[in-house]
Amino acid sequence: MEAKKSKKAAIENQRGSWLLMGLVVALAFMFVSFEWTQHDVRVAALSPDDESIFVTELVPITFPEEKLEPPPPPETKIVDIIEIVKNDIEVTDDVSTVGEDMDATTNIVWIPPVVEAEEVEEDVIHEHVEIMPDFPGGMAALMKYLGTNIKYPTISQEMGSAGKVIVQFVVDKDGTITNPAVVRGVDAYLDKEAIRVISSMPKWNPGVQNGKKVRVKYTVPVVFRLQ
Repeated sequence: MEAKKSKKAAIENQRGSWLLMGLVVALAFMFVSFEWTQHDVRVAALSPDDESIFVTELVPITFPEEKLEPPPPPETKIVDIIEIVKNDIEVTDDVSTVGEDMDATTNIVWIPPVVEAEEVEEDVIHEHVEIMPDFPGGMAALMKYLGTNIKYPTISQEMGSAGKVIVQFVVDKDGTITNPAVVRGVDAYLDKEAIRVISSMPKWNPGVQNGKKVRVKYTVPVVFRLQ
C-alpha cells in the first residue's frame, strides 16, 4: 500500500519561494551595509605619558678639534752693555806724536807699480787677431796662384767630378803653412790635389796680436771646374 503525502506537508514545493526570500534578505543587508555612515568619530590625543614612546635619543654633533699652532717664542732683545769708566782712570790711546825735530826732512821714494804684461802663449792657435795673415800680393794673387798650380786629376775628369774643396790650415808665426786639412771635400782625388796645392804655397804674411806674431787658423776654398 502506497503512502500518500499531503500537499501541505510537502516542503519541496515551497523551495523556490524560500530561496527567493533569502536572496531578498541578503540584498537588503548588503544595501544597508553600503549606506552605513560613521558619526561621532573622536580623535584620540596622546597623553603626556604616551609621548615617551616616540622620544628618540638625540646624538650630539661633534666637530674635530682645531689644532692651534703654538705661539711664536718671545723675541729676545739685545741690550747694549755700556761700561762706565771712572774719571780717575787714565785712558791711553795709541796716538803717534810728531817728534820735536820738526825741521827734519823725510825722503819719500816713489816705487812705480809693476804691471804684468799679458804673455801670448806660443802654442795657441788664434782664429781672429788684430792683423789677419794674408797671401803675398793679396787675395787676387792667391786666386791666380791656385788657378795656375792646380792640376785637374784625370780620373776626376773622366768621372765628371767638379766642385769646391774647403781646406783649412794654420799660418805659423814665420808665415809657413802647416796642418792643412779638408773641411768639405768633393772626392778623394780632388781633395788630395787641393791639399797638395795649399801645402806648396809660399810663406804668408803672419798674423799679429798685441804687437806680436802669432799662429792663426785660416780657410781657403779651392775650386775645380770642368771646361
